Amino acid sequence: MDSERHTLVKEDITKASTGTVGAAQEAVAELREALASAGITLPSLGLDVVTLAADPPRPLVELGCCTVETARLLAAAVLPREESRS
Repeated sequence: MDSERHTLVKEDITKASTGTVGAAQEAVAELREALASAGITLPSLGLDVVTLAADPPRPLVELGCCTVETARLLAAAVLPREESRS
């Protein structure tokens, strides 16, 4: 691959990965908002820095640790309600 083409491909990858990181940041914000509306806070919620260091970045969402109370709130939030089980 000639150097000009290599540069163009690298720029395309960088643009795509920047979009990927942006999308991951949006997903974290959406999740944080949804959890907050359910009264749940995950203090460590964010992007995993190790996956951001890849070339190109492949971000993963880090949920982190939580208290037993928060784990139970999460379980209650994702389980179907009794009245909707018919």
